Amino acid sequence: MQDTGRNGGEIKGAELFVKALIEEGVQTLFAYPGGMAIDLFDALYGQSELDVVLPRHEQALVHEADGYARSTGKTGVCLVTSGPGATNLVTGIATANYDSVPLVCFTGQVPTNLIGNDAFQEVDIVGITRSICKYAVTVRDRKDLGRIIKEAFYIAASGKPGPVVVDIPKDIQQEFGSSEYPKEVNIRGYKPNTGIHAGQLKKAMGILNKAKRPVLLCGGGVKISGAGALLTRFAEKTGIPVITTIMGKGCIPSSHPLYVGNIGMHGNYASNQAVSECDVLFSIGTRFNDRITGKISEFAPHASIIHVDVDPASISRNIKVDVPIVGDAKAALQLMLSEAERLQLEEWVQKIGDWKQKYPIRMGQQDQNQDQNQNHGSNGKQILTPERILRSINTMFPKSIVVTDVGQNQLWTTQYLELDENRQLLTSGGLGTMGYGFPAAIGAKIGNPDTDVICISGDGGMQMNLQEMATAMALELPIIICVMNNGYLGNVRQWQEMFYNRRYSSTCLCYRKSCKRDCLNPDKCCPKYLPDYVKLAKSYEAKGIRVESGEDIEAALTAARENKSGPTLIEFIIERETNVLPIVPGGNALSDMIMEA
Repeated sequence: MQDTGRNGGEIKGAELFVKALIEEGVQTLFAYPGGMAIDLFDALYGQSELDVVLPRHEQALVHEADGYARSTGKTGVCLVTSGPGATNLVTGIATANYDSVPLVCFTGQVPTNLIGNDAFQEVDIVGITRSICKYAVTVRDRKDLGRIIKEAFYIAASGKPGPVVVDIPKDIQQEFGSSEYPKEVNIRGYKPNTGIHAGQLKKAMGILNKAKRPVLLCGGGVKISGAGALLTRFAEKTGIPVITTIMGKGCIPSSHPLYVGNIGMHGNYASNQAVSECDVLFSIGTRFNDRITGKISEFAPHASIIHVDVDPASISRNIKVDVPIVGDAKAALQLMLSEAERLQLEEWVQKIGDWKQKYPIRMGQQDQNQDQNQNHGSNGKQILTPERILRSINTMFPKSIVVTDVGQNQLWTTQYLELDENRQLLTSGGLGTMGYGFPAAIGAKIGNPDTDVICISGDGGMQMNLQEMATAMALELPIIICVMNNGYLGNVRQWQEMFYNRRYSSTCLCYRKSCKRDCLNPDKCCPKYLPDYVKLAKSYEAKGIRVESGEDIEAALTAARENKSGPTLIEFIIERETNVLPIVPGGNALSDMIMEA
């Protein structure tokens, strides 16, 4: 980048901003312009080292940076203007914060002399986001700009990763100053733990090596640290069964004989029962949120609990543990391997295997042992179920990135999608953000242009960031979008059915004023669903396909895979009141599972 300054190579703050991104190795910037960021965009004009992606909404923009970061392992970077541009980032920042995604979010700000004066498009974005990110700061002095940007990238990616917000006032962007960008970071008071306490680890391994019914519970921290291969080796060396959270699924191949399944509200019977009966629970990289534990007083009631986590604040916050170990999952597993012994667990492993066989997660229509008539509708065609859709994706896309939205579509995906080193799953776990899936898939595709990217969404979540179809078309991204359309906000509707006497309050997306919400009338005639997703896709010059029968799934996915010029939206019309089972009702113990409707 050329120095365009006036004295001795001085450059504008906006130019230092661009130089900093290049020095940090940033290749893709997700950015939406506005008045208080226009100088930053002007500095970006004409440079060739950065690919600037223009989404159609700032919330989608931050989800795109998130999907890019999760799928590549790099830090996602975004840029917006002040006021509404900045506040539109808030949901995405919280999403990334819950799931430990490294983001650096730059926001424009009104000039420093106007801060606090209720200037046009002024908001205190630092105050707003301080509780939902790792660090938030407004640059008050031009000479601090380079240092603050350098620290932002370091904080975002080190320790427990997360989002950082850097607010840059307009006058700081315009002011001339040094062109030097720091090479090193030294932040007093921020020293992420990089070692493992040898004594604690030895104590933990001593307990584990005496266990008769141990399980390994692995969360997203295992995947973030890149410790999947080490985890698999450790499980194989010890013979200990592995259970995952939704965020941890994929850290060991789904097909591995020691993999049991997901734990929690929609986990499988074997996983929940194993945790309820184990004598040692060795947890790595999970924060024990309520969707995992169920009723805390009855969580792993017979177990000694060992917890490895890079974030000391996560240990014993929700579940009191017996042996806390602060450290990175990969570093811990490397040391654990040297202490590991083969345990005599045949009887325990067999018991868990029996549970898996007796209580598999299957949708009734797909069970090959059932009467053939139950596999077909009244028209003689195969009933279209989420399980069938996911199993077709498993078969047809062995090397792929699958991104979900939030709701029933997400839960079915985590139940039926098979994961290994060739297939990756991205989903909003902690915050549960509807509207995440499609933009995150765009970010993943930008970061992985040679890998098939499949977005699985519900009809409700898809409409929350549907405008990004224009972004995908503009960038000619061949993403496959699978919309499971049941005409409801399905996850909430399921709770209303099961626990609120089918009072479907504000969850029917077919509702029109004239139908008077007569949902319990067996003779009701529901209005036509809006929008027509196929026509809507075509209005963006994308490809749209509607599937209403199980026989047509593979043909639709094949057509989508062959379309290389842009996205393909496949609308799967599934039965309106299809439920996600099993389910542990909120506040209940993991053993209190509802297995059937």
